[in-house]
Amino acid sequence: MAGRSPGTIPPEFPPVPPSSDAVLPPATLVIFGATGDLTARLLMPALTTLRRQGYLDDGHGVLGIGHSEGDATMLRDKLDAFRAEKGGEGDADKDAAWSALLDQVDYLSGDFEDDALYASLAERIEGNVVFYLAVPPKFFAPIVEKLASCGLTKESDAGWRRIIIEKPFGHDLESAAALNARLLACVPETQLYRIDHFLGKETVQNIVVARFANTIIEKIWNSDCIDSVQITAAETVDVGTRGSFYDATGALRDMVPNHLFQILATLAMEPPASFDAESVRDEKAKVLRAIRLYDPAEAAENSVRGRYGAGRIGDRTIPAYRDTPDVAADSRTETYAALKLMVDSWRWAGVPFYLRTGKALTARDTEVVVTFRQVPFAHFPRTRGADLPANRIVFQIQPDEGIDMDVSIKQPGPEVATEGATLAYRYPRSADLAHLTGYESLLHDVLTGDQSLFQRADAIEAGWRAVQPFLDAWRESEPETYEPGGTGPAAADRLIERDGRRWHSIARPEG
Repeated sequence: MAGRSPGTIPPEFPPVPPSSDAVLPPATLVIFGATGDLTARLLMPALTTLRRQGYLDDGHGVLGIGHSEGDATMLRDKLDAFRAEKGGEGDADKDAAWSALLDQVDYLSGDFEDDALYASLAERIEGNVVFYLAVPPKFFAPIVEKLASCGLTKESDAGWRRIIIEKPFGHDLESAAALNARLLACVPETQLYRIDHFLGKETVQNIVVARFANTIIEKIWNSDCIDSVQITAAETVDVGTRGSFYDATGALRDMVPNHLFQILATLAMEPPASFDAESVRDEKAKVLRAIRLYDPAEAAENSVRGRYGAGRIGDRTIPAYRDTPDVAADSRTETYAALKLMVDSWRWAGVPFYLRTGKALTARDTEVVVTFRQVPFAHFPRTRGADLPANRIVFQIQPDEGIDMDVSIKQPGPEVATEGATLAYRYPRSADLAHLTGYESLLHDVLTGDQSLFQRADAIEAGWRAVQPFLDAWRESEPETYEPGGTGPAAADRLIERDGRRWHSIARPEG
């Protein structure tokens, strides 16, 4: 077979365009909290992409709901101004799709807990409807209860009704269980779509394909061959203007029971009987239920929490976390968390999963590193098995999306000597992943009724059950201070080094 350049799609695997009948069922997307940041920054760009790709047409409308006074013109102008400010103009196809979508935007002003709002809403909608709750968590249950009591969630031959709920879904096990109970008292699980935009990312979905479409990977995907797994979500940004939200949340609650646990479940799940939503979600829930539950002492021993101080990241000077606006001066909230978890199943017995996430770090880097066991013995001259680097598979989720496989090869020359090499695949620039929000696939799946990438009530509660021991252990402790622009607190290095392992390097910015 002819050679090919690294990072390109092989000619025998061409991109698959949408089919001629790709247009999704007509529906109205009702966005509660439409004047907020989420709609302009993520939802509208994702809908624009779907429109440009041929999945949406004039049968798909957006009805924004917010507390702000105004009409459709107000919301359209606000969205247009945001896009212009972010430099979204200039591409003819994108501009045309944006203009067509904007023409389908309407607006309704009102109080989320006022019956009059829902009476007005009932007059505006018919047929298929998606209710998107882009609102603070305190409104999740009240809005669903109002929708149900007014009959707006009732499905019929005339149309289905679906509800998308953003994170955070609860702030501990008790609150998550209580929220599930209130929602499920109003609508069945089949109408609830608890969204996690990480699961919409191409590279997270590619973990499933890499595992189950490749015999050479799935056959070694177990504790016989795998030494350890690392999941990292590092950010260079500080808390900035989100002090009020973040100080009540922290790194653990913000990232672990949703984003990182969903990646963990995708990595560790058993092959489902089929790829229908319930089969996939069954296997993911089993993984989360299998995470070992620590007592408070074990939780403290197997975790690290940190908080950034004042300093610089590149050419930016940032204040210490406690000096951030809307953060309590005596705050104990962490901006960094690292955990060592065990999944007690036959496949994963004895394999540690190391998770870390933090703000104000050296680079933006979300990745999964699967490290395999070293070869037990090597006959090569002057080489022992322990001298050979372990094979690794790295799923680079963002940025520079792709997959790397580290292997050992022979160095050129007359003597037999080994060296490391990386077999790398990078998504082609034509895939335009940098401009995708992760919501494109998820909104597509909501409109088709596919819940595979959405969390179910039992999985939500299983995740919080695994996190709860850390919340309890940290209740009275102070985070360790770390310097902005680094890799986090020193204790995180000690956490993994005591097991004879090291963190995979967080990629540094180019240039």
